Amino acid sequence: MQPVLDYLKQNQARFLAEFCDYLRFPSVSAQPQHKEDVAACANWLVAHCRQIGLEAKLCETAGHPIVVAKTPASAALRRGEPASVIARGGEPASTKRPAGQPAKSGQPHFMVYGHYDVQPPEPLELWQSPPFEPRITGRTLYARGSTDNKGQNFAHLKAVEAYLKTGTPLPCDLTFVIEGEEEVGSQSLGDFLKQNRRELQCEAVVISDTGIPSLKHPALTYSLRGIMALEITLHGPARDLHSGIFGGAVENPAMALARLLAGVRNEKGHIIIAGFYDGVAPLSKFERQQAARYPLSDAQLKKLLGAPKLFGEHGFTATEQRTARPTFEINGLTSGYQGEGSKTIVPAWARAKVTCRLVPNQDPAHLRKCVLAHLKKFCPPTVRLEISVGHGAEAYHVSPTGPLVQASLRALKQAFGAEPILMREGGSIPIVNEFKKILGADSLLLGLGLPDDNAHSPNEKFHLDCFEKGQRMSALLWQELAR
Repeated sequence: MQPVLDYLKQNQARFLAEFCDYLRFPSVSAQPQHKEDVAACANWLVAHCRQIGLEAKLCETAGHPIVVAKTPASAALRRGEPASVIARGGEPASTKRPAGQPAKSGQPHFMVYGHYDVQPPEPLELWQSPPFEPRITGRTLYARGSTDNKGQNFAHLKAVEAYLKTGTPLPCDLTFVIEGEEEVGSQSLGDFLKQNRRELQCEAVVISDTGIPSLKHPALTYSLRGIMALEITLHGPARDLHSGIFGGAVENPAMALARLLAGVRNEKGHIIIAGFYDGVAPLSKFERQQAARYPLSDAQLKKLLGAPKLFGEHGFTATEQRTARPTFEINGLTSGYQGEGSKTIVPAWARAKVTCRLVPNQDPAHLRKCVLAHLKKFCPPTVRLEISVGHGAEAYHVSPTGPLVQASLRALKQAFGAEPILMREGGSIPIVNEFKKILGADSLLLGLGLPDDNAHSPNEKFHLDCFEKGQRMSALLWQELAR
């Protein structure tokens, strides 16, 4: 292992220059004008993977291409083939496997997932430097995609490069799957996984696309909340009415909607929809202990959010409320006149956008039925209820005491020189459920981003200590997972 770690340390300047080259591609998947830029970034990534010694190919999809890169047959390294052979991007002729066939080395196989597409950079006027011209200030690199997700997946590539270039045998086979549509919903990836299920069978999927509380608190995220979205519209009179002439004789849809939504939660923050908590497992003593280790205090959270006072479901800490409990959230409300000045009307309709966050063991379809039944039951007959169902995804959970999680924690501790924490995150990454359903593989969420990295915002950044320690963590990880 020491040659690998030495290689990483000695090549940081070059790695940083290559990282900047990667960041200069405006690979914005959501904007059609950047389609060629997305393709150019994918081609650059394939060439770079081949340069460092991986077998890489570009896989076209109905949308943006997926990059697949594999470590060469591990038998070549175990027999002492020189690193120069591996670095040419293939295996010796005697061991080269047919395209599309999985390695048969007898070693465990892991997948590394990431994405090379990035969020739109707008609003551009809020950037302190051009979003696709990387700027380094001290130990911080500013650029769109730096933390989400180019820096995080590039750290894994550099770790594997260190193995291949030093001729150090990898204790496992690796396949990188780096897509170009994560920021628009990974529309092509599910079909790609099904079509390539045999080739991609693996023990687990390693994903660095989440975060850590601080450099002193490396973390593995073992649970993500799911989501269920819907849009609620109440229709009243056939048109906006003069509130002086007709007000008081007809139901105001905005008032009816406000009462209907207010009725889903009590004063203690508990959702009172029948069946809403079906399947929710109580937090174990171990999980509550881990949540208590999260370094952000309630006072710090209040200051960070700019809220007058924190509020959440009674009986749970703020960390537990925002990561481990289901929620019913109003995301948007609209009705009536919104322009300057007043307009005295009874509006014809009122609308709300709602999402529910789900925790493990909750079924999105069941929850949707419960919510719809509640709204229909309590909607007054003076308005007509219309509900548009949106997207949904199950929560994700991997045992925090399982052997692969424990192996990951050992690698984190060695790389960061600090005791790692186990944490839940309140957001959703629907693709991890696809990995589980299609490949039967759990995901190990080993994020490298910091809370203030401005992912999806202007002045996105990535701390170079996270980049460097992430490489070290990845190099150590394969040894620990293969034990």
